[in-house]
Amino acid sequence: MGTVAAIDLGASSGRVMIGTVGPNTLSLRAVARFPNTPVRTVDGLHWNILELYRSATAGLAAAFREEPGITSIGVDSWAVDYALMSGQRMLGQPFHYRDERTAAGVADTHAVVSPAELYATNGLQFLPFNTLYQLADDRHAGALGAVDTMLLIPDLFTFWLTGVQVAERTNASTTGLLRVDTGTWDDALISRLGLPRAIFPRLVDAGTRVGPLLPAVAAEIGAPAVVQVTAVGSHDTASAVVGVPMTTDDAAYISSGTWSLVGVELGRPVLGEAGRLAGFTNEGGVDGRIRYLHNVMGLWLLSESVRTWEQGGDAIALGTLLEQAALAPSAAVFDVEDPRFLAPGDMPARIAGWFTERGLAAPATRPELVRSILESLAAAYARTLDDAARLSGTTIRRVHIVGGGSQNALLCQLTADATGLPVLAGPVEATAIGNVLVQARAQRLVTGDLETLRALIAAAYPPVIHHPRRAPRTSERLETPTSDPGMSRNPWPSAHV
Repeated sequence: MGTVAAIDLGASSGRVMIGTVGPNTLSLRAVARFPNTPVRTVDGLHWNILELYRSATAGLAAAFREEPGITSIGVDSWAVDYALMSGQRMLGQPFHYRDERTAAGVADTHAVVSPAELYATNGLQFLPFNTLYQLADDRHAGALGAVDTMLLIPDLFTFWLTGVQVAERTNASTTGLLRVDTGTWDDALISRLGLPRAIFPRLVDAGTRVGPLLPAVAAEIGAPAVVQVTAVGSHDTASAVVGVPMTTDDAAYISSGTWSLVGVELGRPVLGEAGRLAGFTNEGGVDGRIRYLHNVMGLWLLSESVRTWEQGGDAIALGTLLEQAALAPSAAVFDVEDPRFLAPGDMPARIAGWFTERGLAAPATRPELVRSILESLAAAYARTLDDAARLSGTTIRRVHIVGGGSQNALLCQLTADATGLPVLAGPVEATAIGNVLVQARAQRLVTGDLETLRALIAAAYPPVIHHPRRAPRTSERLETPTSDPGMSRNPWPSAHV
C-alpha cells in the first residue's frame, strides 16, 4: 500500500488529491481546491495558467505536509488547449477554448482537407476549438515563427515539474493531429496544414514515468527529489472513464461536468460517415481503449445561469433551487447543443430566446428554467446513447454517471426516465480516482487491467442506483436503428463544408 498525488484540473476548478492505494484499498481525500477563472484581455479569452500552476503547487506542498511518503504525482486537465513554447519560455498565456478566434483556422483547415477526410484519419467529432483549428489560426496570425514546442495543458504542468517535454497520448488524441489507427502524430496531415512538425513532442502512454521532480520544485513543495511524475490519462475524460466502476460489458458512461461526455468504451475505433454526421468522436483511452463518445453541452448551462443571476445581485442557493426544480412540473426541452450556448454570457436570456424564436413559451421562473435545463440534458443523453449503441453495435443496459452531475439526484433520475435504464451515480471524483489508479499501477501498488481497477472502485465507492420510473423501451431505444442513420446532430454546420 502507498500514496500518490493527483493534480486534477477542470474547466471551472482544480484540486489536488491524495490517493491511498493497495490491492484491497482505495481512498482519496482532497487537500486543496481552487477556482479556475479565465481572463479576458484585448486579444481574447485566456486561461490564467500561472495562477493555476501556483495553486497546484501550493496544493502539492499541502499534500506533502500531510503525507511525506507520496511517491508519484500525476496531472490531468481538460483537452485541446495548449501553450506555445520557445525553449523553456512560454509565449503568452494559453487561449481558452471558448475564445472566438478559431473561425479562420476552421476555414483554412477545411480548404485543405475535408471534414470527411479528417474524420477518416483522426476519428474526431468536429468542434471548432479542436487543437488543429487553433494551431491553424496561430499559423494564420503568424504566431508560430518563434515556437519550438507545443505543450497541451497537463504536459505543460509536467514540464514545469520535471523539465521534460512530452505529449501524453490520450490527450494528444484530442488534437485532431494524431492518427486514430496508429496513435502516432499524423506527419502527412501536419505537413498539409503547414504546421511545423518539430513543435509536436515525443508521445508517451499513460503509466509512463516521465521523470523525477526538478530539485527547485522539490524544495519548493517540500518533496523528496526522487518523487516521480507519472503520465496518467492526462485528458480528464480519459482518467474519468478509468474511474467509472463498470463491472459489466453492457454499460455506457456519462462524465458529467462543465461538459457531458456520453459514450461507450471500445477496443477499436468506429469510423464512417454515419458516426461523423452524428458527431461521435474516437478518443484515445488508457491501455489502448477507445472512448467512443459525443460531447454534449453539460452543467455549464446551469452554472452560467447561476453566474448570470448572481451578477444581477441575487444570492443563489443551488441546493434550494434544485429542490424547487424537482417539485416543478415537467418542462419543455430545448436543444442543448445549439452553438449559441457555447460562449460565456446571459444564459437564461439565450435559453428564453431559443423558445421565443420557435413560438414556444419559455420557462417562466428560475426553478422552471433549471428543470428545463436538466430535462433537456437528460433528453440529449438518451438520444446520444441511442446513437452510441446503434453506431457501435453494442448493447446498453445500464448507464454510469460520474463527476459533478452524479451528485445531482434530479439529473440522474431524469436520465433514468429518459433512457428507461438504471442509472448508477458516482463516484463524483472519478477523474482523480482514474488519475490515482494509473499512477498506483505504475508504482506497482496494484496490478491488473482496467476491469480489475474498476472492481476496486466499485467496492470502495458503491454507486447510488436511480431506477427508471417506467419500463425500459428496449425495442425503440437501444436495438432499433433510427429511420435516418445519416441524419446529422452536429451543431456546427461548418463541419460539413
